[in-house]
Amino acid sequence: MTTPPPDWLPDGISSPLDDKLGVRITDWNPDRLVATMPVAGNEQPFGLLHGGATCTLAETIGSMAAAVGAGPDRQVVGIELNVSYLRAATAGTVTAVCTPVRRGRTLSTFLIDITDDQGRRTATARLTCMALNAPTKK
Repeated sequence: MTTPPPDWLPDGISSPLDDKLGVRITDWNPDRLVATMPVAGNEQPFGLLHGGATCTLAETIGSMAAAVGAGPDRQVVGIELNVSYLRAATAGTVTAVCTPVRRGRTLSTFLIDITDDQGRRTATARLTCMALNAPTKK
């Protein structure tokens, strides 16, 4: 890991779906978050990486990028996800690289490139997130 997660994020932050799919964030650089996911176990019936798994990878990395940018007192929610599938992944690991297009006070947009082990682009995504005030703790 090149850049560790911010200190204010809970240790081992991930969702149950990310755990099931094997999504792992490997670099928390706010200008270039990186995550990986295995193809094995995430295929559709014809042996190709499932589009829903690809969407999960993109949504996870983009949402985490938005959360890092929003800071500890804000909560982010995805409001739009667009994914284009370019090449089938059938084995190995896919890697998602997320870069910001715009970070606003309320809305942030990110581009996510997903590649296979050979560095070939398998999908591209664009995620827009909205930052909300975090719920008050009781």
